[in-house]
Amino acid sequence: MSNFNLVMVSAGFEHGGNVTHRHLDGHSELLVYPFESQLGNRNFNDFLASVERVQYRYPEFPEGATAIELYEQMIDEEMKTFLRKRNGSKFKGADLELNEADRIAEFERLLGDGPHSRRQVIEAFFRSTFTSWKNYYATPAEGMRHVGYSPAIGIDSDRLVRDFPNVRIMHIVRNPFSAYRDTKRRPFPQPLSKYLITWNIYHSTVEMFAQMYPENVRIFRYEDLVGDKKSFMTEVAGFIGVKFQDSMLYPSWNGKEIKDDIAPWGTVLKSTEDYNAAIIDDLNDAEKAQIIHATTALARHFRYDKVPYLAKYYDAK
Repeated sequence: MSNFNLVMVSAGFEHGGNVTHRHLDGHSELLVYPFESQLGNRNFNDFLASVERVQYRYPEFPEGATAIELYEQMIDEEMKTFLRKRNGSKFKGADLELNEADRIAEFERLLGDGPHSRRQVIEAFFRSTFTSWKNYYATPAEGMRHVGYSPAIGIDSDRLVRDFPNVRIMHIVRNPFSAYRDTKRRPFPQPLSKYLITWNIYHSTVEMFAQMYPENVRIFRYEDLVGDKKSFMTEVAGFIGVKFQDSMLYPSWNGKEIKDDIAPWGTVLKSTEDYNAAIIDDLNDAEKAQIIHATTALARHFRYDKVPYLAKYYDAK
């Protein structure tokens, strides 16, 4: 394995990570993973373990594990549920032709006898997916960039950069009013206080890594995506090292435009500025006040006091 180019989309929950991921689909130079790339396993445990679920963290692997053991350790819940119990998957209607036995065989072939480094395991995870995906709209070619999305993977940027010195991690920040409103659509949403604590942890941590690794890590505002998609995606294309293409202006799956709600790929239903602004009014005054108290310092850092429909909440008096 060689010449592997990795792009990871990171975001807080309901921050538009899935939306951004879907806007990269369809680009002729990108191999975009079909669902969330849940690389994590239960072997990694640090002081942030209580903040985020293990499937969204960057993994650790035990020494001496076989290729099949390594494959099974990565949680990869959305893909494995689709492949093993399609009727139980929220993506059961997706037109994805992929036999898991083929994927596992390719994963084992790529890794060989071992020993296996973490970098090799992650590379084999992505490569084997596209080699075995029979109806992928494009033909994988050497040098194309593999694109994954895992919420909050940005908090492990230092470990990703260690394995892939040329990795590009684009982290999406979204204003906490709209983001929290969308997370309330979940059957078991987080309490507002917990959501706001994690909002601060995610974005301040990735901001630190963006300063440490400016070539590898960059924060993008979701509000800029819905405000001016061409400008936003032109900057994204430059950061990840591809040319801008018109396919980046709309969400798609396997090269086909998603014309209705983006669900089930994400809880954010529309990638428009009107939607992003309007749903704030679904929150009550108490919720808005708590969000202001909890996020003003970091929100001003991200210039949310300059966004017209957010200025009234963050404008200094």
